[in-house]
Amino acid sequence: MGATSDTPDPAAVARGFRRLQERICRELGALEPDAEFREDAWQHAHGGGGVTRVIEDGALFEKGGVNFSGVRGDALPTAATASTERAHLAGKPFEASGVSVVMHPRNPYVPCCHMNVRFFLADAQGDGAAPVWWFGGGYDLTPYYGFDEDCVHWHQTAKQACDRFDRRHYPRFKAWCDRYFYLKHRHEARGIGGLFFDDYTDGGFARAFEFSQAIGDSFLDAYEPIVQRRRDTPYTERQQRFQHYRRGRYVEFNLVYDRGTLFGLQAGGRTESILMSMPPAAHWKYDWQVDPAPDSDERRLVDYYLKPRDWLGLVESG
Repeated sequence: MGATSDTPDPAAVARGFRRLQERICRELGALEPDAEFREDAWQHAHGGGGVTRVIEDGALFEKGGVNFSGVRGDALPTAATASTERAHLAGKPFEASGVSVVMHPRNPYVPCCHMNVRFFLADAQGDGAAPVWWFGGGYDLTPYYGFDEDCVHWHQTAKQACDRFDRRHYPRFKAWCDRYFYLKHRHEARGIGGLFFDDYTDGGFARAFEFSQAIGDSFLDAYEPIVQRRRDTPYTERQQRFQHYRRGRYVEFNLVYDRGTLFGLQAGGRTESILMSMPPAAHWKYDWQVDPAPDSDERRLVDYYLKPRDWLGLVESG
């Protein structure tokens, strides 16, 4: 791990991630007629900082955030060294940068989305030796009401982005995503998956950076057509209540399992920016049960869509 064909350039990564933040805000903001992203710059206690952009109370997006961070620290948090391959880096000086996106639409038929790309560089020896670096990231989709065509489009876009680099990436990172975004205490998936990768150094720094940028760029290609397709779908108060119930599951995952949330808190990051992923409203009603009718849309979400599935196989067999 960490072997490279060229020298890592954290400053170039930070510039690339800032451009990605700008593009995402510009394109998602163009979809929203009633609100705009406001910018909030902040400094990190141990060096560096970030720019948080949040949109709220729109007709399309009830709440959303696009966060850039570029921070340094004296001790890499344990959330970033969860794998045994990186256990020796715990407590080492580090630099980290990334972009994270979470959008909570108002209409229950428009799915929630998440995207993240990140870069880490750690001083493994503390004596001026070559640092260890890696990229990570991915994106996943959390529908409240499922549609096969949306799931297929999401995964087709993810596969196309991966196939430019290695045709083995999509099946590997899709399966990783299915495992990662899983609420163990509920025995259910958070959504319909997508991509998740970590410890990525394939081809050296320049090539690995190009891959992370390709994933970040493909996110909008995956999400925008779904938003446009579902944004004007009529919905009822009952369907909005179901959306709020499912948002509660989203909160549970982010606060219990999400490594990005844990990393930000452990690294002393800005709490408001870290928790921008929280929805504006969510419900927890004691022992709440999904409509048991087997033909209900809500039951179909749980029984069909929230199961790891070969979505691209639907195209091949259709």
